[in-house]
Amino acid sequence: MIACLLLLLCLIAPSPAAAEPLRVAIFDFEMIDTSLDGEMKGTSSEEKARLAKLAPVLRERLAASERYAVVDIAPVSARARAQNLQACGGCDAALAQEVGADVAVTGTVQKVSNLILNLNIYLHDAKDDRLLQSMSADFRGNTDESWSRALSYLIRNKLLAESAEPAVHR
Repeated sequence: MIACLLLLLCLIAPSPAAAEPLRVAIFDFEMIDTSLDGEMKGTSSEEKARLAKLAPVLRERLAASERYAVVDIAPVSARARAQNLQACGGCDAALAQEVGADVAVTGTVQKVSNLILNLNIYLHDAKDDRLLQSMSADFRGNTDESWSRALSYLIRNKLLAESAEPAVHR
C-alpha cells in the first residue's frame, strides 16, 4: 500500500523544472582592423555588411536553443553603438543589466589582412562585469562564407556545446 502511494506521488508530483534559460543581451560586433588595407582604405562596405549580420545570427541561433533567452537591447542599442564596448570599462554589462539580462555578449572581428581574420565572442556577468567566457576562431579569407563559418563554429562548439554553461550568479 505504501509503495503504491509513493508511486502515485511520484507520478503526479511535478517534475523538476528545467534550468531557467540564461538571459543574454547580445550587442553588435565591432571591427578591429589592424591591416594595411584597412589603414589605407578603411572598412569596406562588404565588411560592414558582414559585421552587421553577426549579432542577428547569434541572437537567432541562441534564441532557438532552450539554454538562452535573448533580451531585446533596443532601449540601449544607440548608447551601445556610440561606445567601444571592448574598452568602455564595463558599460556593456551595465547596459545588459539595464535591459534585464544576466549576461552581456559582445564580439569583435579582428582583421590582420584580407587573408587572416579572427572572430571573438565575450560573455560578461551583467552584475559585476566579470568575464565568464571568451572564445575565438581564426579564419582565412575575407568572404561571407568564412565569416559565417567562423561564427557557426563558435556557436556550435562553444556556446551550445554540452559543457558550455557560463558561471553566472543569479
